[in-house]
Amino acid sequence: MAGSVTTGRTDGRVQRGEETRRAVLRRAVGIASVEGLDALSIGRLAGDLGLSKSGVFAGFGSKEELQLATVRAARRIFYDAVIAPVEDTGSTGLGRVRQLCESWLAYSRARVFPGGCFFTEVTAEFDARPGPLRDALADCAREWHGVLLGALRDAAATGGLRAGADLEDLVFVLVAVLETANSQAVLFGEDGPYERAGRTLLRLLRAEAADPQTPVLA
Repeated sequence: MAGSVTTGRTDGRVQRGEETRRAVLRRAVGIASVEGLDALSIGRLAGDLGLSKSGVFAGFGSKEELQLATVRAARRIFYDAVIAPVEDTGSTGLGRVRQLCESWLAYSRARVFPGGCFFTEVTAEFDARPGPLRDALADCAREWHGVLLGALRDAAATGGLRAGADLEDLVFVLVAVLETANSQAVLFGEDGPYERAGRTLLRLLRAEAADPQTPVLA
């Protein structure tokens, strides 16, 4: 009986600890998307959430670990908001590329993160600062580029792209259009950049398509 009581108490503490960690990370990704990862502190998050500093510290141990955990949490949110919905459609080739780009624009437009795209904000903060945070952000960027590149390779393999299309260059330009739309929409406080980006992306894909009139690009 004593063992059962002890186990119950331990399980309860673990559950509360996990709930606290999730609450802290929800708040942390929101702050970082607006103010950057350097704006995060255990004291600030504890105050915002009405928690003890020791309770928050116990979940992370250091500011850097808090920042890294925030990046990991943002990556999961990004995947759920942008990539998973497209995977569920079963689309392939250029149709998948277009849907991924539209899904990204919808994610930024909906302010899944208060500051727009989390990664656009924090990458500018750490891209010239070597260390674990830059490495983690670079991994996230490579992962997103890889998703787009994989869809383009599928399109090329099935004859959807013109001969000689440079897939790496196309990914570079697609990402540049997406990130510019996010930055301008946040800065100007208007939706126009998203509309402009959608039209630009469609022109880019049509220019590289084997058949510019393919239904997925209509």
